[in-house]
Amino acid sequence: MNPHVRLRGISRTYRLGAVDVPALQEIDLDILPNRFTVISGASGSGKTTLLNLIGCIDRPEAGQLHIDGVDVLALSDNALSDFRARRLGFIFQTFNLVPVLSAYENIEYPLRLAGVPAAERRERVLELLEAVGLADRAPNRPGELSGGQRQRVAIARALASRPSLVLADEPTANLDSRTGAAILALMRDMQRRYHVSFVFSSHDPGLMEQADDSVQMRDGRIVAIHRQEEATSELAA
Repeated sequence: MNPHVRLRGISRTYRLGAVDVPALQEIDLDILPNRFTVISGASGSGKTTLLNLIGCIDRPEAGQLHIDGVDVLALSDNALSDFRARRLGFIFQTFNLVPVLSAYENIEYPLRLAGVPAAERRERVLELLEAVGLADRAPNRPGELSGGQRQRVAIARALASRPSLVLADEPTANLDSRTGAAILALMRDMQRRYHVSFVFSSHDPGLMEQADDSVQMRDGRIVAIHRQEEATSELAA
């Protein structure tokens, strides 16, 4: 199976005052298509930095990163922005919905930015509202929705551009356990329905238990990879 995302020798260092802090060190990782991949580790392990690099929000100092066969590090800033808008979706633990827009308008927003025609925008938004169980909440603004409902809107928005890859940073962190479990079930359903890969950073045991592939990080390095069908753990060198 060809990897959806391939990272080789990825390193990232941040400057804090007069000190260089290595956030990622020589990361090699393949993310397979149409899978639930969870990146786990303690705070400061590098999982959010890795997610930001895969999401083309940040760039490494060294290494190679290919997504869908595209060398994204070779793209110009404009080409990278276009690639990110068309190929990637994002879900945040704080939802990041626009408070003055309705649920419908929040989902539609990235399609407007991408220049999708009005009729197609409407078709996609209504389909996604139905898929996430919020067809009756289309006119409601985020302040009129529960946390679980807001996360459902965020999931629909992430899928609106029909990305091949959705990245989620602690998507259940601000939800109670029952709502978190329902959101997890919804994301799994969306993965199967739309044939999209999900990559999460998470501390949530429920999310890690249901992962197809689990990547464990410590001190900026991958220390173990577990792939469900292999039922083995590979220790990083």
